[in-house]
Amino acid sequence: MPERADVCIIGGGVVGCSIAYHLARISRLKIVLLEQGHLGGGSTGRSAGGVRRQFLTEIHIQLSIESVKIFQTFREETGWDPDFRETGYLFLLSTEEERTRFRSAVELQRHLGVSVEVLPPAEIQRLAPCLRVDDLLEGTYTAGDGYASPFQVVWGYAERAADLGVDIRERCEVTGVRVAGGRIQAVESRKGTIATPVVVNAAGPYAGCVGEMVGVEVPVTPWRRQLFVTAPFPDLARELPVTIDVHRNWYFRREEGGALIPAPTDRQPSFNTAVDWGIVPEVYAAGVHRLPALAHAEVVRGWAGLYDISPDNHPILGESEVPGFYLACGFSGHGFMHGPVTGKLMAELIVNGRTTGIDIGPLSPRRFHEGNLIQEPITMHGVVNSDNQ
Repeated sequence: MPERADVCIIGGGVVGCSIAYHLARISRLKIVLLEQGHLGGGSTGRSAGGVRRQFLTEIHIQLSIESVKIFQTFREETGWDPDFRETGYLFLLSTEEERTRFRSAVELQRHLGVSVEVLPPAEIQRLAPCLRVDDLLEGTYTAGDGYASPFQVVWGYAERAADLGVDIRERCEVTGVRVAGGRIQAVESRKGTIATPVVVNAAGPYAGCVGEMVGVEVPVTPWRRQLFVTAPFPDLARELPVTIDVHRNWYFRREEGGALIPAPTDRQPSFNTAVDWGIVPEVYAAGVHRLPALAHAEVVRGWAGLYDISPDNHPILGESEVPGFYLACGFSGHGFMHGPVTGKLMAELIVNGRTTGIDIGPLSPRRFHEGNLIQEPITMHGVVNSDNQ
């Protein structure tokens, strides 16, 4: 006889660990979390840790507002310091089209309670003296946003979930999901079979692979995102906002006195997580216009991870057409920042059949069959429309 569980979560990143923790908080369900590698060792641990509320769609803004609150109280709740640095987020706008689009976004953000400033170039220069601003029209800035430590957040959730009885298994790759009578029956792994009526697919860029095991098409595509860090240099001697140059689809933030900067996005999707050191000259070229001192800074380390891109750059949250098979994936570069609130919402959905505070109906997997996609033009991965941040 296989062992039994009430819920089996596939994926040990911030999303999976947050779901496990919040499920255990509000229920007495027997929960097992399976991670093919180590907790946080996939996309979460390779993200830049950005946390922002400047989005264009209401649902993204709502998710961010609630997640920021969770990051601010994370230490009190879990005992783990997320190292949330509220440096602010600064978007730089160079064209009239960008200014029009962001002015509209600012109205929505303010309507939803986000305090956003619209800054002229002189104020941008005051906020970040290292930037070139002569070709900018304006910028939008939110204090209170910033970045946090992905590993601290994952481990905080995992430790508290384990304290509440969650069985967390690392190096436990899922090899199949049994379905019979149109319902979930069991999860098969390299370490045995677990009979369960509920499976949560929080496998990030591998969510499509898990979906295939169930016979459900999960429209998530893996794209490599590379990040590099320079040695310290004087222009970054003090903390600065996370800064996004919208026109150049480029961003940077301070990292140990140097700059954390992205490489240009790959031209094709893949599961490749090798670092392409040959792209470093292109990395410099992409950013030196906006951050001139970058030309004299040496790249000292780099890493690569995977974005799980959905067709409309929004997460896929909810129960699939197969009863008991839930999806929490497709975050499109925003999984770390939205992982905390996603755990709370998915736990409520699984236990109570509904969510409180935020209606995640628009993020249902059904939207792809019904043609109700949500477009988010403010992105940084360059795959659709135009970050982890």
